[in-house]
Amino acid sequence: MSFQVNPIKFGTDGWRGVIAADFTFERVAKLAPICAEVLREYNPNSNLMIVGFDRRFMAEDFGLIVAQALQESGFDVLLSESFAPTPAFSWAAKINNALGALVLTASHNPAKYLGLKVKGGFGGSVSEDVTAKIESRLNLDIAISEKKGNLVLFDPWESYCNQLRSLVNIDLIKGAIESGKLKIIADVMHGAASTGLSRLLNCDIQEINADRDPLFGDGAPEPLPRYIADLFRKIKEISKSHPDSLRIGLVFDGDCDRIASVDSQGNFCSTQILIPILIEHLATRRKLQGEIVKTVSGSDLIPKIAQLFNVPLFETPIGYKYIAERMLTHQVLVGGEESGGVGYSSHIPERDALLSALYVLEAVVESGKDITELYTNLQQQVNFNSGYDRIDITLANLDHKNQLQQKLETTPLKQIAGKKVVDCLAIDGYKYRLEDESWLLIRFSGTEPLLRLYSEAPHLKIVQENLAWAKEWAS
Repeated sequence: MSFQVNPIKFGTDGWRGVIAADFTFERVAKLAPICAEVLREYNPNSNLMIVGFDRRFMAEDFGLIVAQALQESGFDVLLSESFAPTPAFSWAAKINNALGALVLTASHNPAKYLGLKVKGGFGGSVSEDVTAKIESRLNLDIAISEKKGNLVLFDPWESYCNQLRSLVNIDLIKGAIESGKLKIIADVMHGAASTGLSRLLNCDIQEINADRDPLFGDGAPEPLPRYIADLFRKIKEISKSHPDSLRIGLVFDGDCDRIASVDSQGNFCSTQILIPILIEHLATRRKLQGEIVKTVSGSDLIPKIAQLFNVPLFETPIGYKYIAERMLTHQVLVGGEESGGVGYSSHIPERDALLSALYVLEAVVESGKDITELYTNLQQQVNFNSGYDRIDITLANLDHKNQLQQKLETTPLKQIAGKKVVDCLAIDGYKYRLEDESWLLIRFSGTEPLLRLYSEAPHLKIVQENLAWAKEWAS
């Protein structure tokens, strides 16, 4: 019996593969020193690497293999003594003047995957230039070091939590919880966010799906409505028992760098809703400065909110590394993507779900308003209402994907769902603006036969029409 082993190829934020098929001890042990060697070219004054992991199957075992491989190659290593959020390891890389961090995680992907995220010493995702260099050296022999490096265990939580506490009014949030004004339920999706809010707020926060389950309840640790039925139910129960309180559900992906929320009535709130709320809160209540960075899949409400508060706007391709690159040269108030990643120049150039959660809680408590009320007020101020949705379609094979890509390049779309195309932006996939003020984004995965479809329109019915048309077009 034979099976295909996929090549090591970095996507928008690291490499991931099927455990025991693509992702093996041998491959990871070879890859880790290559990553460190490349990172040393950008920071020759350090010899230290951070190694961390989430709660996936055997993640700590792979973490130890990575740490030992680095040590054998002469690098000094700080190896995490426990699971922690990916941004905690990015923070550790920055404050320890490390070459960078290698994090064993497959983020929001299904249970059969594990992966390796490469973080730079500045505290964020490395650029495509860095990952391209890593890929180019995979077939080269690694020089054996005459001297072993040092390997030391460290606590990834303490410094990270102290940093986040310094950015938010923790006492305000904690006081609202202790008085009964604020009720929080955190769905940690069996992942690395577990214990995070309790540590930060120094009080008990109700968590669901808090046990370590490598199968993620037969789902995936991704903050999407189809995976959080338990959270919807719990929030509705609290709404009945505590109708006068502010109620909020927070949901974190597997390595705690993506976030979504559920409002007091049990409605799902993606970062398309949270980002405008965060912009308002940081620009007005916290009076912070900087530009807004959004990806091409971000809501059209975001530019309107930026204009409302007289904040500059910059647009990037999809992938948080593009936002991180912008953060390295510009002050960024909020940088966010529709898939749940949000970050801030006040912290590190990295998406951080726990910091986003704290800012959302602070906004809710200071305003005394539910998430949806905050969002609706902003919509009214700029006179903008919309519906949004996204679907992913698995294509038959890579040939089908390539055929569709060529079709878009050689035969530009003039009409979509019976509506005229008035503009096309092609910085990442193809984003078509239509005559009815809706848009459709057609984008392909860089590593899989996968088609991603996004749409926003004045009404959700139009969104569904656009997505149905695109699905039919791709078949």
